[in-house]
Amino acid sequence: MNVQIEDSWKQQLSPEFEKDYFVRLTDFVRNEYRTTTIYPPGRLIFNAFNLCPFDKVKVVIIGQDPYHGPNQAHGLCFSVNDGIDFPPSLRNIFKEIQSDLGTPVPSSGNLTRWANQGVLLLNATLTVRAHQAGSHQRQGWEEFTDAAIRALADKREHLVFILWGSYAQKKGAFIDRNKHLVLASAHPSPLSAYNGFFGNKHFSRTNEYLISHGKSPIEW
Repeated sequence: MNVQIEDSWKQQLSPEFEKDYFVRLTDFVRNEYRTTTIYPPGRLIFNAFNLCPFDKVKVVIIGQDPYHGPNQAHGLCFSVNDGIDFPPSLRNIFKEIQSDLGTPVPSSGNLTRWANQGVLLLNATLTVRAHQAGSHQRQGWEEFTDAAIRALADKREHLVFILWGSYAQKKGAFIDRNKHLVLASAHPSPLSAYNGFFGNKHFSRTNEYLISHGKSPIEW
């Protein structure tokens, strides 16, 4: 399989590309792009990996599905393109950062600046049909992204894994808490943000941990 993904990730994940599930997934995704509107644009499917090489990862934030509205998704979980209104979860993320660190809410919801600092913004499912949330779940993406998380958890040390909501917490359940910092709370969605997302201080706690292990903090 000729998968266009950053070289260090290609090296880590190449066994996956030969597995039956990934061959089936590739056929499914190609057919979907041919026959209907899919987000993100095809060239951005692996954007999270391409912006954040394996050895540069310091923090992993796990999302579920790409945004399914026009011009929103660009391959990074919770992030939207410049000029796009903040979705509710992202608005709440910025509120928590402001409360936790005192930094003002940014003018853009594009989180490429986080990815460039070593934050892997990884959705469990990397593609979705327009206006159909969850439409590409259970096609194989989850197995692929599990392999990426496992590679980081096994081969790297002192990473921060941020798990918001029960879905992300299940996906990260196997991560060794003695080797990495795992931060879990309610999801930033308006439905649950007041049940433990607000006040979780995940952004300051992440930076304290990184600094304590000789790594530069993230400019959130």
